[in-house]
Amino acid sequence: MTFPVSHKTIFVLDHGPIFLGSCQQNMEFDIFTKTRQPGIIPLAPLSKSLWTCSVEAAIEYCRIVWDIFPTEKLIRFIVSDNTSRTLNSWSQEQQNLSHLMAALAQVGPPENISIKDCNVMHGLNAAIEALCECSEIQHEKRTSLTDNAGKVINRGRIICFTNVKSDLEVNSIIDCFQNALSEHNKLASGSDSLMTIQHCELILMHVYPVNKESCITPQARKAVSTVLSTEIHNIKSGRHLATKLGILVQQHYNLASTTVTGIPMKEEQNASSSANYDVELLHPVAAHAEVFKTGVVNAEGVHITTVKEGQLYETVTLKWCTPRSSSVELQYCTSSFRITPVDVNNRPSSCLTNFLLNGRAVMLEMPRKSGSKVLSHMLASHGGEIFIHTLGTGRSILEDPPSISEGCGGRVTDYRINDFGDFMKQNRLVPHNPRIERIEMPIEAGRKKLTRLTQYWPLVFSHTTIFNNASQIGSLLQLITKESLDANDVNDCKKSIFNLVSSENKGLPLNVPTISTRGKGPKREEHYRLAWNELEAFVRCHCTTAEHQSVLECLLECRKPNADGESNASIASVKLQLGALSPSHSPIKKEKSFKDEKDFTKLYDSDDIKDISRKQSFDSIGDPSFNKFRPVKKLKLSREVIKSSGNKSLLSLWTDRLNVETEKRFVEFAGRVNGNGPAKLYTNLKNESNGDG
Repeated sequence: MTFPVSHKTIFVLDHGPIFLGSCQQNMEFDIFTKTRQPGIIPLAPLSKSLWTCSVEAAIEYCRIVWDIFPTEKLIRFIVSDNTSRTLNSWSQEQQNLSHLMAALAQVGPPENISIKDCNVMHGLNAAIEALCECSEIQHEKRTSLTDNAGKVINRGRIICFTNVKSDLEVNSIIDCFQNALSEHNKLASGSDSLMTIQHCELILMHVYPVNKESCITPQARKAVSTVLSTEIHNIKSGRHLATKLGILVQQHYNLASTTVTGIPMKEEQNASSSANYDVELLHPVAAHAEVFKTGVVNAEGVHITTVKEGQLYETVTLKWCTPRSSSVELQYCTSSFRITPVDVNNRPSSCLTNFLLNGRAVMLEMPRKSGSKVLSHMLASHGGEIFIHTLGTGRSILEDPPSISEGCGGRVTDYRINDFGDFMKQNRLVPHNPRIERIEMPIEAGRKKLTRLTQYWPLVFSHTTIFNNASQIGSLLQLITKESLDANDVNDCKKSIFNLVSSENKGLPLNVPTISTRGKGPKREEHYRLAWNELEAFVRCHCTTAEHQSVLECLLECRKPNADGESNASIASVKLQLGALSPSHSPIKKEKSFKDEKDFTKLYDSDDIKDISRKQSFDSIGDPSFNKFRPVKKLKLSREVIKSSGNKSLLSLWTDRLNVETEKRFVEFAGRVNGNGPAKLYTNLKNESNGDG
């Protein structure tokens, strides 16, 4: 029987005199400044101590864990100064906030004693002893497996809040901890009541005031031995510490964040009006398993996950649907999980909690730009506890079974089977050569690659536009997924973007999936809008290097409207073909000159250059609607221009056009304007000298 590391967690709180100091994050206590009578001195601002900030952050960590896992996850607290004091046990009766807060109240704030007498290793030794003790469920498993009691795997995590002076002190703490862990495992191996620790995670939190700088180097998770792994974090106190603990609790217990938006609430000042609020909830990540099946971006290019302002983690945004009944109707739910609000004390969270505890159910829908809404989750209360229910958005098992003609996916038959086969071939796992030095575990590198490649990967053709038009942007879809791009790859990606721009300017239709909807369906402009949105979301998922960022900037530049309100798509297409955007791969260089009409006429044979010439002809007659013209109009207008130009050759038309553009930039020298040979300087010089004589 294997128990996860999150089964037993121990907080070791440094109770030394350093934590008696202020966190240097001031709070205004006297907030009634406008109504204060003159002559009254305002109260000075307050600041919490490092000890108070640490206790509050750890307590909030426990609240989140016990709200979601009331019986499965165990947490203990140990206070360390010149000795160690354990505040609770693994017993379920002491796994609650009431017992913990009463014990912390008896401990009180740190005392102003000598720093030499305080050592955090007292608490770390007690934490190792506590990990060797059996929890109730571990004791039951060991009892049921009397012959194979050693098969019960014991693992745990220790989070230590302390303040160190240098990296040498950190290394000293880790060495002492490793030696103590080895000694306790030897004692536990010869005891019937204790358990050896198969693996322990030590997380050192260096807590310091907000107005100071850290003196140690942070360190990601590192395997010190087969039994011990360590992490080192530099955390400023105050709100920074609370935010960091909020991120760690999600990582340690595999939690996800959901923000319910658009919650209507009546204002206290005016009961007849209402405003919309947002409430952030935490729950196991499995509640979004159905949501993430097609990646973090839906078919419309809308990001399912967003990073809220002031936060460092992503949250899934779901929209509130006003309930029509007070009873929990029968819904097709695939799973349910407990939830807890991130900010339990604010008014929107309290109102939502009371609303659900009164027996009401709330439906949540996925964010969509068009089409019918998709209800993906439901919030409801059962037995005084609030759960988030995952609703089945696919085919229900309650429906009639599909016929043989519908295929293995039921009515869904447009799976990207060939693309998925290519995807599997490109991501095959092979044995790693042991002779080659590795920076990270190959399995971890493979997992990271798969995570990046599957952020957006539609399963069916009806949910995508860009993958149905590989002829225009195929090379971009293949190259952008690479971990690194060279100059040729960047230019090829930009060419794919310009090809899509050219197709849009020419009015070419896109290969869109056939959707059984009434009416004519979306227009061609809507197809291109969806394609641009999806392409931007796809490129952003793989934007990891400066070269990827260059491709993304090119894509945004082609989409961004200019000052005249006209899209830069047509301008970017012309610049590409003239060599202004990609000089090394353009068919025409900026400095290209033509010796005679034959050279220019030979270059003009291509359709792209003809389109550019027509575009310039339209500009010369003052037609601003270049993006809306059709091939018939292009031919008609170009004939009118040629007809009005008389018997001029094509080279003459081109040269005149360049001269007009040149004259707009600077004033021509007067000596070249006359055309009568060299200009004479100081023509009145002789007359003026004669007049003086």
